[in-house]
Amino acid sequence: MSEEKAREILEPALDEFENDPNFPVEVYDLIKKLLGHETNTGLSTIAIGKKFEVLEKVDKVKPDSDHESSDYDYFSSVFDYSLQLRTEAAIIYFWSPYPEVRSVTDPYDDPSLPCESWRVYLVGIIWVGITSFINQYFIQRYPLISLPSSSCQILLYPCGVLLSYLPNLKIPLFKGKHIMLNPGPWSYKEQMLASMMVSITSNPYIEGPIYAMKMPEFYNEKWVSWGFQILWGLSTQFVGFGLAGIIRKFCIYPSKSLWPSVLPTLAVNRALLVPEKAENIHGWTVSRYTYFFIIFAASFIWYWVPGYLFTGLSQFNWLTWIKPDNFNLATITGGSSGLGLNPIPSFDWNIINVAISPLIYPFFNLANSFAGALIGFFVIAAVFYTNTYWTGYLPINSSGTFNNKGEPYQIGKILNEQGLLDNKKYQDYGPPFYTAANVVLYGAFFASYPFTIFYTIMTNWSDIVFAMKSLMKALVDFKRSSSFGYDDAHCRMMRHYKEVPEWIYMTILVIAIVLGIVCVEVYPTSTPVWGIFFTIGINFLFLIPFTTLYSLTGFQLTMNVLVELIVGYALPGKPNAHLILKSYGTQTDMQAQDYVSNNKMAHYAKISPWSAFRVQVLATFINLFISLAIINWQITSFKGLCTPDQPQRFTCSANAEVYFSASVIWGVIGPKKIFDGLYPMLRWCFLIGFLLVIPCYFIFRVLPRKYRSYWQPAIIMGGILNFYAPYNLNYIIMGIYISFIFMYYIKKHYLTWWEKYNYITTGGLTSGLAISSVVLFFSVNYHPKTLSWWGNNVNSKGIDGAGGMPLKDIRDAPGGYFGPRKGHFP
Repeated sequence: MSEEKAREILEPALDEFENDPNFPVEVYDLIKKLLGHETNTGLSTIAIGKKFEVLEKVDKVKPDSDHESSDYDYFSSVFDYSLQLRTEAAIIYFWSPYPEVRSVTDPYDDPSLPCESWRVYLVGIIWVGITSFINQYFIQRYPLISLPSSSCQILLYPCGVLLSYLPNLKIPLFKGKHIMLNPGPWSYKEQMLASMMVSITSNPYIEGPIYAMKMPEFYNEKWVSWGFQILWGLSTQFVGFGLAGIIRKFCIYPSKSLWPSVLPTLAVNRALLVPEKAENIHGWTVSRYTYFFIIFAASFIWYWVPGYLFTGLSQFNWLTWIKPDNFNLATITGGSSGLGLNPIPSFDWNIINVAISPLIYPFFNLANSFAGALIGFFVIAAVFYTNTYWTGYLPINSSGTFNNKGEPYQIGKILNEQGLLDNKKYQDYGPPFYTAANVVLYGAFFASYPFTIFYTIMTNWSDIVFAMKSLMKALVDFKRSSSFGYDDAHCRMMRHYKEVPEWIYMTILVIAIVLGIVCVEVYPTSTPVWGIFFTIGINFLFLIPFTTLYSLTGFQLTMNVLVELIVGYALPGKPNAHLILKSYGTQTDMQAQDYVSNNKMAHYAKISPWSAFRVQVLATFINLFISLAIINWQITSFKGLCTPDQPQRFTCSANAEVYFSASVIWGVIGPKKIFDGLYPMLRWCFLIGFLLVIPCYFIFRVLPRKYRSYWQPAIIMGGILNFYAPYNLNYIIMGIYISFIFMYYIKKHYLTWWEKYNYITTGGLTSGLAISSVVLFFSVNYHPKTLSWWGNNVNSKGIDGAGGMPLKDIRDAPGGYFGPRKGHFP
């Protein structure tokens, strides 16, 4: 590459990545030096470059032992102008500007590698079934046990390798077609495609509402049949597929759309299947393959300690052990029912990783999220201790709803025989009340919606306009490539593969909507057809800015609260309508984002879009029907399901109970009664969120670029949402330490080591934990084999272990109850 060509690449790159928080600051500054952007003289770019070359020769980095210890030295000075200029340009043009992407991809593609083989479908279908079963089986358990798709890679791999030992026979099909029984060694692309198939098996969103509708502990609806569930499930699952095809231009083709959540999957699969040369990186010579299995084995063995032998290390609430009956200590530091302000809160990767994934998302993401969580901590404490909105009479951090005597809200006491609100019963029993954490949580949700959409549009305006123009041109010209106008290395390589046209996605969207209409019209759902169109429409409005933010930072914001607020105002007293429309309001964007993230993974791995499309559609069908089977089996067969004393901890506290509680507030009683009468301040949070855009955008514009990536106010606001009970600061603090070490310090000073081992570390830890937790459950928890000693009992003692005591004694409240007086309920 010539110097002239290099400058042609780097000049527009400075503009493109100016506001990109993921683009390394030191690389950006080096490019500015190379292009002479640090001088205000009238010298030409070439002259300035040569000047730097001469001046910096004397400071050329020497390959001594000190400088070999840190990769940061390369970026600290211009010591070889021509070489560095052409190197940075070549990396951006032929590979990727992001070290995260370079660590899990190649700058070339081999289209001859086997990809969509029969082996992929066999292995994929088997593990889709197993993963769907395990994840749905444990979804109502707390703490949750899951088998994430990232962990299934280690299980897919030996299955694929085993099939590669079959005889190489040609099996005839029809019209001269045939398949090869053994197309060769199990390839990286086959492994990736099978992994993508499994990764689509997240629990369908309707599973929580189905428990809430069918369980006797909740609404006990008898008409919720298999036919209804299938129609509802297919519709909600595939609406997102349809919309995903529209937003490819915004969140797959741009190189800025990093999608950090998919990188560990790529890293682990490369460690398993892609050969690597022997090299010494800062004294480390171990291969990715060996390193992965070392971490995997260590994680598998260690989880038995906090998971069974010494459970006090999981929620390490050591501060409350000092004085178990101290109310303030338990409220502030308690991890079980308090706010979790604890400097050493856990030694369990399940706790450390579940909320923030510290080895996946950028450090700036987690730093902003932690800042938001700290703000939430002080606001929640202030609301609780000042007894604002009567929150002092309730536990500080709970997702439940309570009556005016501090007892769990009994929805049956305000419903008539048709399951609708009986106002006479309601006036006698009273409204439901939220805890301090829930009040603040909803306020943060309300403020986040207007803030995120407007702030994201303002900071990514040029990218969104370019993508919208490209989309319009693609709709007019069906023959034009969807990636037309994007010229990064991965887009150029992917043009060898046929794309899925937009009309396919539109057809799926129409079919999904029709299934939804049939669902609400045939069954007694009390749901108007316009509600389906409304929720899908409002999801599409927010889909582009929300997905753009998600692809850049890993921060995901869903539409559930906004949709249930609007539906609650429009359809008060109809809990079934609330649950159904909320499922569209949440699942639509989530499914679209899951599908897009998987296609970004295919983009990085150079897998045909049609292959990715087919396996994901098939996996979605299989996952849905297995999940529905597990749901209905558990409802009819599990003793004590969704009760606090269920022996295997299937208490539904973090799932079905949350859906039920939300339907009480938003669906049965309606937000007009709650937010006009009980919590009027929350309505103003929408305006507050909108107004905050102005000062935050001003700060964004005036900040120097080196600090700009650490100014992510949308994530700060979203950090308050970390107090989604039972979660609290306990689930964040250890992750911040780990993120600083790996995602900031090591990445900055030992980039080569970080590129090779970071994502393998998180993949090994998560895989070992997942498989260990499943083995542990079926070996010692399913038929309980209790191990009773101080280390396993200490966290159940005292106020924190009792579930949290209220600040104020309700017996001291006027009339023996708090809130509005009887006869004046909203």
